[in-house]
Parts: sequence; C-alpha cells; structure tokens
Amino acid sequence: MEAPETTIPHARPAPARPDAIVVGGGLIGLAVAWRAAQRGLHVALVDPEPGSGASHAAAGMLAPATEAHYGEERLLRLNLASARRYPDFVAELEGVSGTPAGYTARGTLAVAFDSGDRAVLADLAAFHQRLGLDSEPLSGRECRSLEPLLSPDVQSGLHVRGDHQIDNRMLVAALLTALTREHVTVHRERVAELLVEHDVAIGVRLADGRTLHADRVVLAAGCQSTSIPGLPPGALPPIRPVKGQILRLSVPASAVPFLGRAVRGVVRGRQVYLVPREHGELVVGATVEEQGFDTQVTAGGVYELLRAAHGLVPDIGELPLTEVRAGLRPGSPDNAPLLGPTALPGLVAATGHFRNGVLLTPITADAIAECLVSGQMPEDAQGFEPQRFGNEPRRFSKKAALA
Repeated sequence: MEAPETTIPHARPAPARPDAIVVGGGLIGLAVAWRAAQRGLHVALVDPEPGSGASHAAAGMLAPATEAHYGEERLLRLNLASARRYPDFVAELEGVSGTPAGYTARGTLAVAFDSGDRAVLADLAAFHQRLGLDSEPLSGRECRSLEPLLSPDVQSGLHVRGDHQIDNRMLVAALLTALTREHVTVHRERVAELLVEHDVAIGVRLADGRTLHADRVVLAAGCQSTSIPGLPPGALPPIRPVKGQILRLSVPASAVPFLGRAVRGVVRGRQVYLVPREHGELVVGATVEEQGFDTQVTAGGVYELLRAAHGLVPDIGELPLTEVRAGLRPGSPDNAPLLGPTALPGLVAATGHFRNGVLLTPITADAIAECLVSGQMPEDAQGFEPQRFGNEPRRFSKKAALA
C-alpha cells in the first residue's frame, strides 16, 4: 500500500523559473529577498556563504546623526528614514522568524578627548542644530555620569538618543529563518556570470554550471557587485572595496553592562567606536582603508584601534580580545548607495552602501521590493539611481546558456 502523500499547509511550491534572482546574501540581499517574497514574488537568492562578508564583520551601529557629514544631506535624509523604520522592521522580522534580532534603542554618546577633538565635536553639534537633529551637548563630567568608565581626560560629549544599534549577526540569522518561512530558494553557490541576451539581463550562471533565469536580477553583492563577469561595461559605476578592521572583546558576566550605550570618540584625530552587546561582547571599530580587496588584519590596525579605545575607556585593557577581523565595505563614487533599475534592462541595483549597509537595510528592502513589483522606486528612495553618474552601457549581447 502506498504511503499517503503529505503536504505542508500554505506551502508555496518553488517554480522552475523565479520572478527575481537576488545576487548577494549580505543583509541587503537577504532583506530584499524577504520583502520581495512577502510581496508575492517567487525569489531565488544566490550566495556561497550568506551573511559572511561585511554583514558579519560590521558593528551594527544605526547612527544617522553621528555619521552625518557636510554635503551629504540627501543621504542623511535616507538614513533617517531607514532608522525610523527599524523598530517596526525588527518587530515584524522577529515575529516571522521567532528569533531575536538584537535591536537596542539606548542611544549613542559621542565624546572628545582633547581641544582639537572638542572642536570637531562642536562643529558636529552645530551641524545637528542646523539640521534639526536631536543631540545634546554635554560636559566631560556629564559624560562620565552617563558612562562611569570613561577616561577622566574626556572633555566634552554629544548625547544622541536617536542613534541606536543592532546585533548584525543576530539580524542575519533572523533573516535567513524568515527566508525559509517565505520559501525563498537559497543557492549556496558563486555566481560565475550574469546572463545577458539582446541587451537584457535574463539570469545568472552559477559556478557549478547551472543557469537560473528570471525576469529581473537584483545585484546586491556588495563590493563584488561590479566585478561579476558578464556585467556590461558602463551598466553600473564602479564599486570599490573599503577595508575596515574591527575587534571583538569579551566582557565578564560580573562586569556586564560594561557600557550602557554605544560610545564614539575622536582620540587625537583618530575616530573609534565601542558598541556593547547584551550578551557580554564589546565591538571596537573600525579602520577605513583604501587597500583594494585586501582583507588581512594588520598589527598596526589593531594597535591603533586598541590605543584609541583605551584612551576613551581605560578598563578595556583588562578584557580578553576574542576576535580580529577585516571586512570590505562597498563604496560608490559618492559614497551613497545605488538603488533601483540600472541602464541595463532587467538589472536592478541594491549596492554601494559604504558605511551604512546595516542602517539602510529596511528602506533598501522596501524600495527594491516595490521596484520589483511595480517598476517604480518609492519617493523616499529616489535620487540614488545608478544612472545619476551618467553611466550608460555599451551595446552588449550574448546568447545565454540554456539550462
């Protein structure tokens, strides 16, 4: 007698041809795939090790105000809009995945170490005031009342209550679970080639020889986005890798909480941040190095980070150093993301987020999902189109390999 056929209630059978292929399994790619699947699309995601790149190395700071820079007001508006979405984004994700994402809303304290650093912080405070951002200047004593472990040499500070943090590694895990819930097919394989036929992107060829075809391909491969074979010259502006070395230290249970909030500082001209985790980890980062695709950790990079962090919080010298790592941020020509349709029909960009990949995850996912469904970019994500640099692809046709 044949065994009865079993079915999974509400399961969505995976089609032979997905509606969209997402290339890249960092936080951006994972979130785009999740949101697109929620909108009813059949989605395939391709990445040999989802969540293992810059999304794994990051500190998880959600800091639109303390990361604000002159001349980047448009990017600041995008960052602020994404930060406002984070609480609802995390609540929904945790409800779907059943796992915590590590979001905390304890604010950020930016501090200055000497007179030169104090001037930099005063300029930032004035910039915040002009933009209407909520930040409160503090004296050195007021800083130490918030964070008693700060060095007595800290002279002033800026309390930014709206700059929060998330545990990026927990966020990756929650998104991977959510993809399973939405029946997104994850191909743990490298993309060997973007398939283009009659000047339209039609899919990808994987390193194992398989081909995947779809109506649209989303390029979310971070600093590798413009290195994928088959991408026509001029379809996207170049994405450069920007190296960041970052450290993790272990805080003994008896010393938790070590810090009550993220602390950013300028110590003799070098920027550093310390991000506490609820499970007893302290993240210290990060260097900014234009070193190509080099991911080696260097003694000099570790020394500079530890020296600056020790200047702010001398007690870190007693903490065990548990991890040193270097990641590659994807930087665009203007350090703002590339979002939306490219000059190559069928190819959509979600890359180039530089230092704001974790922060911009919610708004990027929502915007690209809308683009895939309706063909239009939402108003709050407009102005970051890949074509803003005037790039146009040369004529490029190649007969795609058949599955």
